[in-house]
Amino acid sequence: MRASLIQIAVNEDETVEARRVRAAALVREQAGADLVVLPELWTTGAFAFEEFDAAAEPLRGPTYEAMAKAASDTGVWLHAGSVPERGPDGRLYNTSLVFSPAGDLTASYRKIHRFGFDKGEAVLMGAGREPVTVRLPDTTLGVATCYDLRFPELFRSLVDAGAEILVVPAGWPERRRAHWTLLAQARAVENQAFVLACGTAGTHAGVPQAGHSIVVDPWGEVLAEAGADEEVLTVEFDPERVARTREQFPALKDRVLGLEPPRG
Repeated sequence: MRASLIQIAVNEDETVEARRVRAAALVREQAGADLVVLPELWTTGAFAFEEFDAAAEPLRGPTYEAMAKAASDTGVWLHAGSVPERGPDGRLYNTSLVFSPAGDLTASYRKIHRFGFDKGEAVLMGAGREPVTVRLPDTTLGVATCYDLRFPELFRSLVDAGAEILVVPAGWPERRRAHWTLLAQARAVENQAFVLACGTAGTHAGVPQAGHSIVVDPWGEVLAEAGADEEVLTVEFDPERVARTREQFPALKDRVLGLEPPRG
């Protein structure tokens, strides 16, 4: 499998519309990839809380339209990162979109763990409730977003649902970059899965972004890592390594907690 992580820069001097056009063009440049991934809230910036309401769009809004066409034009599976979605209930959600090579929306995921400690995203956006996986021809993706990376139980539920590749778009701040790398490797090791974590570059709402998108194999080895600036990180790997790793070192079979409800 060939995957391209587009570590797009989110800066305040570029309009949402211009960035949407530029992101679609970057997707089209990845012809030959099997999977392309964009970061979290790349239309607005993950820390631009004051822009969420004005920039919110319905699920099948302008970003949906642009990314569906980019996926079909390029013939790739596209995890289009996330957008501020305005749901039918009027609430805002941090929602990821995944498209097939035909441009069909195959899955959407509303971020379950909202960041902010009773402010920002945590109060402005509603929470998702359901883990989401996406079946590709030769493997299964588990979908999570940014702050979700700190909650291992979500990733274990994705593995229980068949996930072999864990895809994590993010808007992770530079000041906590060490956690980004550490947690990506931890989620890979404990779940014996590939982790594809795609962050943003640039600075938005005064918050420098970590960049350093990363691809980690089921043993926790870093296969590729980006720098701090905008770039496309492309890596080739064999999804069958997940099954081989789990067979060679069957740690998941020794699980005890979380498999049955506690006895009262």
